[in-house]
Amino acid sequence: MKNMRIVNLTNETKKNLLENLLKRSTNDYGEYEKTVADIIENVKANKEAAIFEYAMKFDKCELTKENFEVTRAEIDEAYEQLDDNFIRVMKDSAANIRVYHEKQKRTGWFDAKEDGTILGQKITPMQKVGVYVPGGKAAYPSTTLMNVVPAKVAGVPNIIMTTPAGADGKVNPATLAAADIAGVDRIFKTGGAQAIAALAYGTDMIPKVDKIVGPGNIFVALAKRAVFGHVSIDSVAGPSEILVLADESATPRYVAADLLSQAEHDELASAILITTSPELAERVSNEVEAFVERLERKDIIRKSLDNYGYILVAQDMEMAIDAANEIASEHLEILTKNPFDTMTKIRNAGAIFLGEYSSEPLGDYYAGPNHVLPTNGTAKFFSPLNVDDYKKKSSIISYSKEALERVHEDIELFAQKEGLTAHANSIRVRFEEKAR
Repeated sequence: MKNMRIVNLTNETKKNLLENLLKRSTNDYGEYEKTVADIIENVKANKEAAIFEYAMKFDKCELTKENFEVTRAEIDEAYEQLDDNFIRVMKDSAANIRVYHEKQKRTGWFDAKEDGTILGQKITPMQKVGVYVPGGKAAYPSTTLMNVVPAKVAGVPNIIMTTPAGADGKVNPATLAAADIAGVDRIFKTGGAQAIAALAYGTDMIPKVDKIVGPGNIFVALAKRAVFGHVSIDSVAGPSEILVLADESATPRYVAADLLSQAEHDELASAILITTSPELAERVSNEVEAFVERLERKDIIRKSLDNYGYILVAQDMEMAIDAANEIASEHLEILTKNPFDTMTKIRNAGAIFLGEYSSEPLGDYYAGPNHVLPTNGTAKFFSPLNVDDYKKKSSIISYSKEALERVHEDIELFAQKEGLTAHANSIRVRFEEKAR
């Protein structure tokens, strides 16, 4: 790759781009489904024995019932291995996340009328939530904070985290410290599809949860999809995405840096610039190449940009905004003369970043809004992870005899028209004496 490809935005190029992006869907990984199904069945049948077997096979980690659950001593040891300044930053980040999500809290309501009817809604936190945090070479303390803090704000009393240990039997210290800061109740050393199965069905040590949240590799994603319905899940997350919507006022160097912030995630990540300025397009392409040469993950970045990197030049901002709404990107940066005005025309995006000093990593780590976002076009109908994802709602209905008497014949008619005579009878028996 010499420079990012620059393409004129037309209906045809937009159609081709959307088709290309959809190739990254987990629906295209059917060859792994049997492997995942076998792992799930093994964990259901053999519980910890199966999990310990997979830990040795995949992580070269020897687990026993004595070292399977993370202890307080291990958490304290993790803090000792971390820089005090980084611990402070994680605590500040957690505080920002907490404050933002506190504003999302809703309470139940009742509407009592003089005619004897009471309608309402009862909102109840889930009792047990499982949080999956990836392990391996990378550490994801930010993901830990983003998944756990909203659950605590929602009032979930039992938060169970699973994350794989290394060959030495230890979990990444940053992940453990973040879990403690966020308020996780119990942590178990397991990853992959086997962790999802354990959370979904329960084992001798891991309690069955009501919902599973958190990102992972293709095996984790397919396992979450397989257990959905038996438990709830947040989503089946796809590769990371960024779309920058810019006019001639944008700074090319900033745009290039922001595109690469997502391209470095993995080879399937998508980085797209849509601009009305051909000059900006050329300058961003040149800046990208200059940056890539000195970035540590340049091999991943090059493959990501070769496969899913685009610079699209639109005839006008209206066409650019239309394409942004069709793509429905996970992260959308708006770098225009009046970004707040442009934002009012955006219908589909996971998180929207306005202005030159609202770079995407601000949302990943620190600002407070959740970084667990809809991907692969699902921002058209999904929202960021939020407090409501950890709560459930029950409808409340109460009618007095007088209130029901006024409408009972209407309800009976409705039921009879659907051929459900027992439904009609359930209402009718309450007024039998009057009918005689």
